[in-house]
Amino acid sequence: MEGLVSLQRNVPRLPVQAFPSRNRSFSIHRRFSPVNSGRLNGRSFSPLRAQQSEIDGSTLGKENHLKVKELEGGVMFQDEVVASQGIRIRRRPPSGPPQHYVGPFEFRLQNEGNVPRNILEEIIWHKDKEVAVMKERRPLGFLKKALDNAPPTRDFVGALRAAHQRTGLPGLIAEVKKASPSRGILREDFDPVAIAQAYEKGGAACLSVLTDEKFFKGSFENLESIRNAGVKCPLLCKEFIVEAWQIYYARTKGADAVLLIAAVLPDLDIKYMTKICKMLGLATLVEVHNEREMDRVLAIEGIELVGINNRNLETFEVDVSNTKKLLEGERGELIRQKDILVVGESGLFTPEDIAYVQEAGVKAVLVGESIVKQRDPAKGISELFGRDISV
Repeated sequence: MEGLVSLQRNVPRLPVQAFPSRNRSFSIHRRFSPVNSGRLNGRSFSPLRAQQSEIDGSTLGKENHLKVKELEGGVMFQDEVVASQGIRIRRRPPSGPPQHYVGPFEFRLQNEGNVPRNILEEIIWHKDKEVAVMKERRPLGFLKKALDNAPPTRDFVGALRAAHQRTGLPGLIAEVKKASPSRGILREDFDPVAIAQAYEKGGAACLSVLTDEKFFKGSFENLESIRNAGVKCPLLCKEFIVEAWQIYYARTKGADAVLLIAAVLPDLDIKYMTKICKMLGLATLVEVHNEREMDRVLAIEGIELVGINNRNLETFEVDVSNTKKLLEGERGELIRQKDILVVGESGLFTPEDIAYVQEAGVKAVLVGESIVKQRDPAKGISELFGRDISV
């Protein structure tokens, strides 16, 4: 079969009837194609459905269970729901070694579909494998027990609103970040606790802590260390979340809020994960990049915090005018009606940049590169806002 590599397996030969009667190559391709679904003991499943059965969905209301039942087909979830929501990021490679027995040979479809199409997709594919390993080491039951010893959550959204009212400027979420895929190492002498303390001294309302290790040189240990050091600013766990398990893990490490990326997560995941967060006392910063993602998020009930990322996560190009574009007209009016706090993200380096996004309608900003690179991060905050915001 052209384009297929077969690996001989030392397994018993099954009768021909054990194989699907349809065209063989087409059948094999269909086995690999579902991104969010599979077969287990003859029954279809999706990771979301498995997560919900894992995480005592009784506390999340009947709506989620009904939605999950509608999506039991898996393939429909991938092909129709995700596509209809404009999600281009694939959660894992569309083909690869089958996860179940397919006969005396195991086939791997080798094509360009197994290559990430952009940096965000590469991050998500790696995260999918990373989380699978972490879950083996720390099962959900272990995390639930660890919650008993987790520090109480602080009011992330409330801290941003209070800072905005106090200074008349957007509340600052200062980012503890050592590196990024687009800029490389931002700070060689990286001490996460010292940087966090300097941010707090400089007037930051909240902190964002990168926890991705491979692409951003962060860690959950950094998050935990900052929390244990007595920093009073509420902490956002800046992670690429693909499973609800990560939310529980972030909570055990001292997070007060988590990031959900609309370019990666379909609406059902966002609704479900938001309810998990509320159950755990966490805030959710739902990040959007374009009009379609903004419209999706504004249609979800209960969203309090929306981040507009001016960086295209597929190309990593930055355009600050993206914030203004997404807050104009009916969208801006709906945001005001719902009392949603909007966070401007990426490309903010000067007081003029801050004034531009504030005039567009943001009441908070998330800034990393322009202040973490400063010898004195607290002074960097004053330069960013054009004045001292610590008093």
